[in-house]
Amino acid sequence: MINLKKIAFSKVVIVAEAGVNHNGKISNALKLVDLASKAKADYVKFQTFVPELLTSHDTKLAEYQKKNISENSHFKMLKKLAISEQGFRKIINRCNKKKIKFMSSPFDIKSVDLLKKLNVKIIKVPSGEITNIPYLRKIGSLKKKIILSTGMSNIKEIKKAINILTKSGTAKKKISILHCNTEYPATIDKLNLLSIKYMKNNLKMNIGYSDHSEGYEASLMAISLGAKIIEKHFTLNKNLKGPDHKASLSPKELITFVKKIRLFEKSLGKYQKKPYKQEVQISKVVRKKILANKDILKNQKFSFINLTTKRSNKGLDASNWDKLIGKKAKKNFKKDQVITI
Repeated sequence: MINLKKIAFSKVVIVAEAGVNHNGKISNALKLVDLASKAKADYVKFQTFVPELLTSHDTKLAEYQKKNISENSHFKMLKKLAISEQGFRKIINRCNKKKIKFMSSPFDIKSVDLLKKLNVKIIKVPSGEITNIPYLRKIGSLKKKIILSTGMSNIKEIKKAINILTKSGTAKKKISILHCNTEYPATIDKLNLLSIKYMKNNLKMNIGYSDHSEGYEASLMAISLGAKIIEKHFTLNKNLKGPDHKASLSPKELITFVKKIRLFEKSLGKYQKKPYKQEVQISKVVRKKILANKDILKNQKFSFINLTTKRSNKGLDASNWDKLIGKKAKKNFKKDQVITI
């Protein structure tokens, strides 16, 4: 059972998704690290893959990918976007220097092994791998923290993936789930953000949101529904050629995005209902007290006729009304005088 008091209002983890927006250039990847650090994201995330192990040569491009790249083959596109082990070591060194945490999504088992070799603390399972049984078993056997993205999935598939990961050795408490719509960009009417609450109640696990929509609003709404991880693509320049640039945040937008989330977090407050100190002071003025509605003689019974409620800086709070009705006055009270007992 999830303890809402413990997790509902802890800091939201912001994952700045660089993905393949480096276009295969380490210089761009390092700039993306710098930008994510400047924006004060918690993690900068990349994608790790071996093109030959990820896709066949005749796999077609997704519709959104066709719009902003020159290649006519999925394999050719990935070949240009792949980063070597040496490249990832440079990226991780830059992350350490800039004090931002590194994360990556492996898309094949060899890439899982590489991330293990690089001592990556968290493995992000991309949506497309949620039904890949041997892949999930490999990741589960590492016993690392896992973030499982659930785009294109139903609850039955999600539960099966979680079961495979846990049976392979990873404790359930180490797994977080991300709601996601894998379209780039995902339109507002297809986000189905209530899935966040549904999965939180159904799975009893930490839930987040991988936001492929335009703007900031969906992520903020996701947080209000209980998302504790927010992932969002960003780029150095939206006009660069590549599959994801158009649906990514610009440098300025990323900085604003993080600021908005941190500001929004403050508005959530705590998992309780009690007034702040400032409200207590205001209540002393605006909450009504019990006063004499007319002159009241000693030993006369208090009633609806001789009592009233008005704002006053002193006296009994109106919440004591029922305690007074029918009791005898212990002294005389003038009209508008506060009642004391």
